Amino acid sequence: MSFALETRDLTIRFGGHVAVNSVTCGFVPGTLTSIVGPNGAGKTTYFNLISGQLRASAGRVLLRGEDISSRSAPQRSHLGIGRAFQLTNLFPNLTVLENVRLAVQSRARLGGNLWSVWSSHRELIGRAEEVLETVALAAKRDVAASALPHGDQRKLEVAILMALEPDVFMFDEPTAGMSVDEVPVILDLIRALKTQADKTILLVEHKMDVVRELSDRIVVLHNGALVADGEPAAVIASPVVQEAYLGVEVKK
Repeated sequence: MSFALETRDLTIRFGGHVAVNSVTCGFVPGTLTSIVGPNGAGKTTYFNLISGQLRASAGRVLLRGEDISSRSAPQRSHLGIGRAFQLTNLFPNLTVLENVRLAVQSRARLGGNLWSVWSSHRELIGRAEEVLETVALAAKRDVAASALPHGDQRKLEVAILMALEPDVFMFDEPTAGMSVDEVPVILDLIRALKTQADKTILLVEHKMDVVRELSDRIVVLHNGALVADGEPAAVIASPVVQEAYLGVEVKK
């Protein structure tokens, strides 16, 4: 089996604490894998190791078979790993459109001079506008990112991720802090991404109804270790998940 993304014995220690403990896992294109577990299980830390925000104490990260363990977060982004954070990660003083413009510009490898490049690349501006339409933010294109309500900031972050057109999409609790009315927009976007057979999607999510609906596969972390991996219904029903994740005491 050819993995789009793979971790081998991935480990990180903070002093005497092992936050991620020798996790070996492969992810194939065309699938959405939810990574679940109780608070403190190591889910976001595992994401940080994959995307390059943290450097592993041991083990490797491979993208399309290439060892990228020594690459920085920006380098991994350019190679095709796209990350949406649990907390929004935007340019607060730029407008909604300018935030997405920068992502499209980065995807096109045009450098960082926003003002000198864009006037001669109207097609890229058009691409940014298309993405904003997709996430229902076109009407707020000229609003500063910092002035958006939280739900719209999350949508903008997804728009930036989509504009980067990564091979691997990583969503860390994408619906956190969103109102009930706002959640369907994000879930619809993720469903649309799932239809692209060449894309690999990783999702950290606490809402089990979302996990059940979207997942092709569930991986469970507990105390930094991988304790379950498989088809959603079987994993959710397993004793280790009932105890570790759902807090249900299973009789032996």
